[in-house]
Amino acid sequence: MNIPFPASHAEAMATFLEELVRIPSLSTHEDAMATRLANEMQRVGFADVWTDRIGNVIGRVGSGQGPKLVLNGHMDIVDVGEVGRWTHPPYDGVIKDGVLFGRGACDMKGGLAAMVYGVKALLDAGIEPAGDLYVVGVVQEEPCEGCAMRVLVEEGGIRPDYVVLGEPSNLQVRVGHRGRLEMKVTVRGKAAHASAPSLGSNAIQNAARLIFGIELLAARLATDPFLGQGTLAVTEIESQAASRNAVPDRCVFYIDRRLTLGETERKALAEVQNIINTEEVDAQVDVTEYLGTSYSGYDCRARNAFPAWVMPEDHHLVQTTVRSIRETLGYRPRVGKWDFSTDGTYTAGVANIPTVGFGPGEERYAHTQDEQIRLNDVVDAARVYARLAVELLGTS
Repeated sequence: MNIPFPASHAEAMATFLEELVRIPSLSTHEDAMATRLANEMQRVGFADVWTDRIGNVIGRVGSGQGPKLVLNGHMDIVDVGEVGRWTHPPYDGVIKDGVLFGRGACDMKGGLAAMVYGVKALLDAGIEPAGDLYVVGVVQEEPCEGCAMRVLVEEGGIRPDYVVLGEPSNLQVRVGHRGRLEMKVTVRGKAAHASAPSLGSNAIQNAARLIFGIELLAARLATDPFLGQGTLAVTEIESQAASRNAVPDRCVFYIDRRLTLGETERKALAEVQNIINTEEVDAQVDVTEYLGTSYSGYDCRARNAFPAWVMPEDHHLVQTTVRSIRETLGYRPRVGKWDFSTDGTYTAGVANIPTVGFGPGEERYAHTQDEQIRLNDVVDAARVYARLAVELLGTS
């Protein structure tokens, strides 16, 4: 089925995306972004548009006589860092030679714009899905992937049959990624005057011994033929002492642990605990917890433990996505994995909802000071989303 996507749609979508990039929408501060997204959904003709308890924006079309498909995108962005290092100002939404620059352009406001206009293409062609087609702009995905989708499914009562994640994939197909675990290691020492360090136990030096052991552990982590090897990295360290001329009695460091298939939270914690035991250091390892109040006032609390997931390549959703891309864009997409983590940790990893990834934008630009997206790719993504909705849901 050839669903028209005229030049007027492409122009309107580019303007919409430009406006979205100009809206700072850091996690827990997505309110202005949510308002703009909801307004555009209403303008293009979604049957229902609403905001749920946590602040997710949900638009729905369809007759409700078939399966449910959620097109998922997050509204929040990471901070811009040092503004002076950007090639183009991060919130200006500069368009040059068909490329839009700015924070959130590819991660992932481009995907959200494509989803909205994929639905517009269906509506303007007089096509109503037989099932329910939802476009969902979620909050707080960057600090706590899956948290807002859990609210949508478990509290909002929308349990889809399929989920398509619009994270940047360079218009290829993604069927999984490694899990993520954030660990906090608290190392305790004994305070002493820095002029007599032998009278104390230096928590920083004790932490360094553990970090060295963790570095050696990295090479021995499990691997998976598809997802690759698990990884770990010490990402932050802090210490506490009475003054700068005192031996610190406390040091805390954080570990970003990526879990491949077959690795569990329990296993990852045990590996670090074994290093603590071997080094005979007074220390404790724990999983950290995310605490964040959304712009709507919802208190989100979740452990920073997110499972790995992989969809079989022969699954109906994967094969239908591949076919929709091939018949819409004229090439067979590569089926692969993401290196980063997404809402798929909840939808596929926890809720067991068939999930696939497909979106405009190159992963290498996400979170960078050169973040950008090709506008033609946003058009192509919108066309595929429209075709995929028809293939999965049918028409009434």
